Amino acid sequence: MTLPGLALFYGGLVRSKNVLSILMQCFAIAGISSILWLTVGYSLAFGEGGPWIGDFSKVMLSGIGRDAVAGDIPESLFMLFQMTFAIITPALIIGGYAERMKFSAMVIFSAAWLLLVYVPVTHWVWGGGWLQEMGLYDFAGGTVVHITAGVAALVSALMLGERKGFGTKAMMPHNMTMTVAGAGMLWVGWFGFNGGSALAANGDAAMAMLVTHISAATAAITWMVIEWVKYGRPSALGIVTGMVAGLGTITPASGFVGPGGALVIGLLAGSVCFVATLTLKQKLKVDDSLDVFPVHGVGGIMGTMLAGVFAATSLGVFSGYGFAEGIQSMAGQIKVQFIGVAATIVFTAVVTYALLKIIDLVIGLRVSEEQEVEGLDIALHEERGYVDL
Repeated sequence: MTLPGLALFYGGLVRSKNVLSILMQCFAIAGISSILWLTVGYSLAFGEGGPWIGDFSKVMLSGIGRDAVAGDIPESLFMLFQMTFAIITPALIIGGYAERMKFSAMVIFSAAWLLLVYVPVTHWVWGGGWLQEMGLYDFAGGTVVHITAGVAALVSALMLGERKGFGTKAMMPHNMTMTVAGAGMLWVGWFGFNGGSALAANGDAAMAMLVTHISAATAAITWMVIEWVKYGRPSALGIVTGMVAGLGTITPASGFVGPGGALVIGLLAGSVCFVATLTLKQKLKVDDSLDVFPVHGVGGIMGTMLAGVFAATSLGVFSGYGFAEGIQSMAGQIKVQFIGVAATIVFTAVVTYALLKIIDLVIGLRVSEEQEVEGLDIALHEERGYVDL
């Protein structure tokens, strides 16, 4: 999903002078996150610890041999699967600061953010922490992945400020073919993202994959139709953005809802995230370059809340596929979902702001105006994505 899916998706959305910087950032984050997850991240996220953070018992997979299991699968496989989540989450944030952050600042921020934001929230939700104990429903990353990435991207966009020329001249995607190819890879990859979270090859995984697909398809068509009605023509950018919104929104609910719930979630994802995108950029004038918060942040919030609604067995056709038996009342579950959403938003915003502030004071966050005009490919990497023949 990250390589090459997200890299191509984001790479095509920026201007040609910055395409390599996006690909470079995705590759660097994949490497950095993998090393940190092995050395200390996995242990702090899934070690026993306490309600807030794990311990150091699993550092460098200490004590985890070939025969060790997590549930019904090898623990080494579980660790590897969770590593993919740890890779893509800081990579998603790239869209909030694209085309204007220093590469050095990006490296430091991504590494620190993974350990100080992603790892604690993962422990809260999936590693035996306080939100898991409370009964939060987040099957595959509504809070852990999409809300944290969305909020961090919004904070980044606000702190770095607008790109030069934002709001006064067009900043169109330079290669929609690349973006659509990346979007297709994300769509297929998401089956592993959500279906794999069942940690088994069974009916639960199959239903998670089915509802993931239904939500993505519905959101894509919803966004396309809204755009067609509003502007008189549908766009490739719109349909792929809607698809990603549908995927992000169904993620926390994918293990708890049935096809009917997925249809409604996809419809809401395509419409609500469309409005959120227009509102953030056109009305609030926030340069979240690649729409991370309105798509992933808003989608993650909405999907996490809707997991508490459509998992209820009393909703008949919208009920889950076996996960929802014996759950708390809908009102009680929605309260738990709200607490999880609110805690994740506040914690992520505060820590992200502090990290960016410190990095800005030490080495600076943003490239110079001259470098931004020249493009990050040449200014920071001395390379070009395209060569004039």
